[in-house]
Order: sequence, then structure tokens, then C-alpha cells
Amino acid sequence: MAPLTGKVAVVTGGSRGIGLAVARALLERGADVAITGTSADNLRTAQADLQRTAADRHVLALRADVRRYEEVEEAIGAVASRLGGIDILVNNAGVGIFRRVADMARKDWHTVIDTNLTGVFHCCHATLPHLKARGGGWIVNVSSLASTNPFQEAAAYCASKAGLNAFSEALMQEVRHDGVRVAYVMPGSVRTEFSGRSPGDDQWKLAPEDVAQVVTDLIAHPSRSLPSRVEIRPSRPPKKR
Repeated sequence: MAPLTGKVAVVTGGSRGIGLAVARALLERGADVAITGTSADNLRTAQADLQRTAADRHVLALRADVRRYEEVEEAIGAVASRLGGIDILVNNAGVGIFRRVADMARKDWHTVIDTNLTGVFHCCHATLPHLKARGGGWIVNVSSLASTNPFQEAAAYCASKAGLNAFSEALMQEVRHDGVRVAYVMPGSVRTEFSGRSPGDDQWKLAPEDVAQVVTDLIAHPSRSLPSRVEIRPSRPPKKR
């Protein structure tokens, strides 16, 4: 697989969990990496962590709320200006608020949809001109198996990820002749602190690094191929009794 030396990647939600693992994997394959997030403390900690992996590569950490287009546009512009362009966008920022529909506050619905779906639109809209200016690149959107397997108390989350799948497939068709390849990855259960949960001792779950490997393997594919959708799930989940 071709190394990513000379490539510039942006990873949203890159200060923890899957996003941090993706950023580290991209650095290990030779890319310069910028991460975004909403917590300044988490970003500082993640930047210091990634810098230990970076060797002579660049690591930027920029605060940006993907729900706010002006913040996204400013962050993407800063990355392109400071690192010379953008070749890869990994849309990983996401939230989950799990309530029954009847009990869910309207603001919580909007938080989930605006982060998981509208936020991806904001990042793609702001980044596409930079990808096209480089003659092409990659957009990888982190979805979820919940997008195709809805469950109770997750209507907002499942809807946001199902919408993300459809958005990704439509965008893929729009930009592939510009040399921009679009894919989405649908992980199952992952050991992270997502939605305030503790990773715990659930060793049967995917590790963030498992998802990161899928993302970076996609990006390393030859330019003639476009693996546009990948499902990844734990190989041995607990047996149902």
C-alpha cells in the first residue's frame, strides 16, 4: 500500500476515541494531520500524544464545532494555509443522546442531527474546494451499523447515521470525476467513551484502532478503485441466550 507521505489529512472529532486512533494511524503512514474538536483541554492532550508519533510530520489541533459552519470554514482554511492544502477529510465527529422519542427534548434531537449529519455537510462543503485544487483526494465518513439496524431509544442517532449513508453515496457520485473518492465506514460496538460511557472491560468489542485501520486501508487503495462502503463488527460478540 502506498504511503501517505506528503498528504494532509483533517480528522474531525480527533481528540478522543476513533478519531484519535485515525489521526495516529494517518501519521504512522506518513501524513501531516490536523484534528478538530470542541474541548480545548482534550485537543491539547491529543496534540501532545500525537506529536510523539509524528516524528518530523506536522500535527495541528484546532477548536471547531462542526455544527457551526463559520467555525468549520475557519478551521479548514487554517489547515490549508498552514500545511499547504488538504488531501483527506475524515468526518468522525459525532454524538449520541439516547432517549425514547416521546421523552426526547427538541434541543437534543437537533444536537444529534446537527452534529452527525449537518456537521458532515459543513465539513465537506468547506473542504471540497481544497480537495479539487489538489486534483482529488479522499472523504471518509464514520457512520455506524445502527444506520441499518435501528434500535429503541436511538431514533435520532439511527436517523442521523442513515442520513449520513445516503449523503455519502450521493456525494460519491457527484465528485468522483473530480478525483475525489468518498466512502463511509459502519462500525459496530467499539470500546470508547462515546456518549459518556466507560470503555470498560468489554474486550469483545472493536478497538478504535480496528476502525482506524479500515479508514487508512481505504485511503491507501489504488486510485483506480473506490471501496465506497465498509461494515466492520466484532468477530465474537456475546452469544444471545
